[in-house]
Amino acid sequence: MKVRKIINHLKERIRLNKKTFALYLVLRALVILTAIRCLFIRNYESFALCIISLGLFLMPSLLEEKLRITFPPLFECFIYLFIYAAEILGEVNHYYTIIPGWDTMLHTINGFLCAAIGFSLIEILSRHTKRGKLSPIYLALVAFCFSMTIAVLWEFFEFFMDSHFYLDMQKDFIVKKIGSVSLDQTHSQIPVRISDITKTTIETASGETYTIQGGYLDLGIIDTMKDLWVNFIGAVTFSIFGFFYELYRHGQEMKGIMKHTAEIAGNLKLSSLSDEELAAQEEEIHRRQEELDLERGIRKKRKRNRR
Repeated sequence: MKVRKIINHLKERIRLNKKTFALYLVLRALVILTAIRCLFIRNYESFALCIISLGLFLMPSLLEEKLRITFPPLFECFIYLFIYAAEILGEVNHYYTIIPGWDTMLHTINGFLCAAIGFSLIEILSRHTKRGKLSPIYLALVAFCFSMTIAVLWEFFEFFMDSHFYLDMQKDFIVKKIGSVSLDQTHSQIPVRISDITKTTIETASGETYTIQGGYLDLGIIDTMKDLWVNFIGAVTFSIFGFFYELYRHGQEMKGIMKHTAEIAGNLKLSSLSDEELAAQEEEIHRRQEELDLERGIRKKRKRNRR
């Protein structure tokens, strides 16, 4: 009962913004429908991913309350869409393999959003110090470094899962040419280059044979570097946006595209909640929960009267 009360409380926090709540309801309904379908076809692994996704939808609301920060509506919508695209469309519906570039798109967005989080956190923390105003270039650099650190840690996680559980999170690529010093019989560390590879044959100790048509199977290296590269692009993009935002926020006149990028960064920036703002939100949530409890009580009473 306590868990249900906490979940209802987090839902009411999401309801504070009508547009965000509407998107949350739509995506939650789609996830629930997907979960029901997974149960019917007995795909319990995908069903578990659906349950995890429903829990992840509540994370922004939980972080807001615990860390005393607020997610802008635009940023929160991005998070919901990202979770749905990654877990439901990507994993459950196999978009990662069906649609070329799906993983690349998500890693680019991840780099952009993580840079926004890093930019916001350093700005929030700097307000509680006695130091002077941080320079825009410093904030942009920290945002970039924060995003790239998250990306590297994620690739570490993928490598660990592939090494120990063979999940192939670091997707393989077919390549037609390689260069390797391991093939150099003179041991002089000169890479032996092989071009125009048409197929690779793998033989196991038990006698099984696997043939890879089209070239040589690269085990995750290209995928890892691609993910880091597109994350780099996303991180740099928001860092530039954040740089212009800081200049614009401190009174520098801007026009055209620079002003638009500054406005986008401002709409994605997290901010800290004061005691008064947090108390006002909690009061509004408490009021709505009382209204919902009252409505439930009235509906239960009507059902008893009908009986």
